[in-house]
Amino acid sequence: MLKKVTTADATETFLNESVGETYHSQTGAVEEALKKYAVPCKIAEKAKSGHIRILDICSGLGYNSAMAIDVALKTNPDCVIEVVGLEYDTEIIAKIQDVNPPITFFTHYKKLTPEITELKEGNVTVTFIIGDARKTITELQENHFDAVFFDPFSPKTAPHMWETLFFKDVHRVMKESGIMATYSCARIARDNMSKAGLFYDDGPIVGRRGPGTIATKWI
Repeated sequence: MLKKVTTADATETFLNESVGETYHSQTGAVEEALKKYAVPCKIAEKAKSGHIRILDICSGLGYNSAMAIDVALKTNPDCVIEVVGLEYDTEIIAKIQDVNPPITFFTHYKKLTPEITELKEGNVTVTFIIGDARKTITELQENHFDAVFFDPFSPKTAPHMWETLFFKDVHRVMKESGIMATYSCARIARDNMSKAGLFYDDGPIVGRRGPGTIATKWI
């Protein structure tokens, strides 16, 4: 059961009542997409190369990747952008039609439904893969993504999504120069990242007492 809620920056998200968590921070859904994912993953800087690939794990409404597209195109309007979103819940994908965040590219996300899972607009391609992300990620190419947005429900609520084996697959699909960002700084999450070969550090503090986490490959 999903219930629409308005966050502190006047943008909307949904509360998953069966899980007891919202899909975005109550302090600001769009603010979170920018400051916890696009900025720490250095989307603007990476867009200057002319090609960027983003993996959006537990993509939900698509705010994080849509915001990243805005940031990339603002820096380099000719940038070729590939987004792959992994999401198991078709109900939240259907809710894309019910929100209108102030993200320019999000108008194109309205083309996405549980049945239509790919869009192409100019140099941008977005593909949602529906299913358990722990399984669908195994089908993705290694050393492929410049940025990974890791946004499952919390380690307390969904511990299976924060296990070492999953982070090993994240490590596998990231480029050597890739960056992963997540909102959580939970000890178990960071320990499992480390076991998977990811070097972690504090991400930005946005709407929480603790920081998020950014991670890169050990090289």
